[in-house]
Amino acid sequence: MTLTKTGDVGAPAWRGGFGRLWSAAVLSSFGDSLRTTALPLLAVSLTDDPLLISSVAACGYLPWIIFGLLGGAVADRVDQRRAMWTADTVRALLVGGFAVAVALGHASIGLLIALAFALTTLQTLFDNAATALLPVLVEPRALGGANARLMTGQRVAGGLLGGPAVPLLLLAAGAAAPFAANAATFLVAAALVASLRVSGPERPPRPAGSTLRRETAEGLRTLGRDRALRGLCAATALCNVGMGALIATLVVVVTGWLGAGTKGYAAALTAYTIGSLVGGAVNSRIVARLGRMRAVLLAGAVQIAALVVMGVVRSLPVAVAALAVFGLMGMVWNVNTTTLMQQRSPAGMLGRVSAAFRTLSVAGAPLGAVLGGAVAAAWGPNCPALLTAAFFVLSVAALIPARAADVVEGAPDDGATTTHVAC
Repeated sequence: MTLTKTGDVGAPAWRGGFGRLWSAAVLSSFGDSLRTTALPLLAVSLTDDPLLISSVAACGYLPWIIFGLLGGAVADRVDQRRAMWTADTVRALLVGGFAVAVALGHASIGLLIALAFALTTLQTLFDNAATALLPVLVEPRALGGANARLMTGQRVAGGLLGGPAVPLLLLAAGAAAPFAANAATFLVAAALVASLRVSGPERPPRPAGSTLRRETAEGLRTLGRDRALRGLCAATALCNVGMGALIATLVVVVTGWLGAGTKGYAAALTAYTIGSLVGGAVNSRIVARLGRMRAVLLAGAVQIAALVVMGVVRSLPVAVAALAVFGLMGMVWNVNTTTLMQQRSPAGMLGRVSAAFRTLSVAGAPLGAVLGGAVAAAWGPNCPALLTAAFFVLSVAALIPARAADVVEGAPDDGATTTHVAC
């Protein structure tokens, strides 16, 4: 497989498997953004009960907690390519059927909740399979660049293109249009993945009597044995508690505490997205200078400073700048966390390790959302940003014991010797 060069960091060639996977992922992200933007708008038109409306969003977290570990075990057992295109095909049928129901006037809150739950359940299989498949499509030296390109493309499609397209679709074609378009993106993405001509990663033979429960437990044990992955998982879980608090209250901070209205809120979200894109572009340079683990540490430290500024300085331009920096370093964190997980997981276990990592990491987000609302109500709308900063301090502290670890193939134990590989 050929590589191009970006400075002294290997980058994947766009031709062949990676280009198709990138196209499928970006197209799916665009369609997902159409749906996730349209769902709350549809929910508000169906009910004014805040609990029912929030239940639609809650179902985006719940399947990861219930089925995330199982999805990883299944992804390690089956052909990842087939699992991905099958999941996307089923999702296309579900969203397409929902679009018909909306067009015929049969939508209901119960149907919205069921759809959100079903789609996220399928996503647990799709995402874990995609994480395990990517290292097969690119050379090890290009893995970091491949993750950066995937995440940047998804952020452009979902953050800059998908959301703003929803009002246009609603105006031009009605309430069913975003969902019909999402179904179409799922079908095209499924066709792109199905056209890949690769086999999955090599797997050691399963022991006699092996069950999904035992294989899931092995993924948890593997994550726990590796000092770097254990630290990254704990740090990401703490970050996500803080992020839950920040995301749940950001609209209140911008429209209320800063008095910037909906335009100010849109500017804040745009700044975060643009910062994320810059982070994807500069990540390779940061990694070449510091190594992956130290890049994650730097990202966390800078994000703490940005959060403190957001919670202390009552100025929209300052908040917008802080969110841009926060988004930039968030992308650096995400790219290198994912790459380290792919590089350090044993052959045939990446799906389970990824599932264990994601499930444990995402579990704190709903708690953070509740904490954010309580803190804002008790001490003011700027305080959740400071609460998030406190969780990020704990997150960086959790990473310090693993700061010397960087890239090791094959999930070393705590006593393993580590070597630095610039990717």
